Amino acid sequence: MSDSITVLLVDDHSVVRQGVRAFLVTQPDITVVGEAGSGEDAVKLTQQYVPDVILMDLIMPNMDGVEATRRVKHVSPRSQVVVLTSYHDDEHTFPALKAGALSYILKDISAEELTSAVRKAAAGEAVLHPRVAARVIKELQGRREDALNLFTELSERELEVLKLIADGMSNAEMATKLVLSEKTIKGHVSNILGKLHLVDRTQAAVYAWREGVVRKE
Repeated sequence: MSDSITVLLVDDHSVVRQGVRAFLVTQPDITVVGEAGSGEDAVKLTQQYVPDVILMDLIMPNMDGVEATRRVKHVSPRSQVVVLTSYHDDEHTFPALKAGALSYILKDISAEELTSAVRKAAAGEAVLHPRVAARVIKELQGRREDALNLFTELSERELEVLKLIADGMSNAEMATKLVLSEKTIKGHVSNILGKLHLVDRTQAAVYAWREGVVRKE
């Protein structure tokens, strides 16, 4: 169908992709144009197909769903990203939405709810899981702690890592300085971005300088 909604599936688990595809292909108004098992492939296929809707997993190796969302929106602004994940905490929700995702739904939804979310995304309408919607409303109403108080949520180690990010250090350099593995450092960076509702390291560095976490001598 010429007016069919084109969909790109992004998930590093092939079983998940197969399950979602199996249902979507039964819908006469939806066409699955491709599958990506990584964030990198998602960007390439988005450039190739320019899909109406991208169903995006968040937890993937190398390039996670947040970074993939930011990049696919850059190469195809018209494509609407629907996050399909198992996580609904602030550390995943806000970075994904700030990166450009339109909708945020969980993998425990029904097949009918999934297709409804796809159709609404194609029409530019957002769908948020109730728990996620409640967090977003709370944020918009200003009930969350203000930005400065967010620093009290960082552990001593995370605060130390934030300062090193602001100093321009790479994960490898931080791992050497703090005598930790790069995987541990990556985990700290991810936690910092989530707690401060930031998208990437650059924003974290700017934030740290602006809020006085680090100061020029």
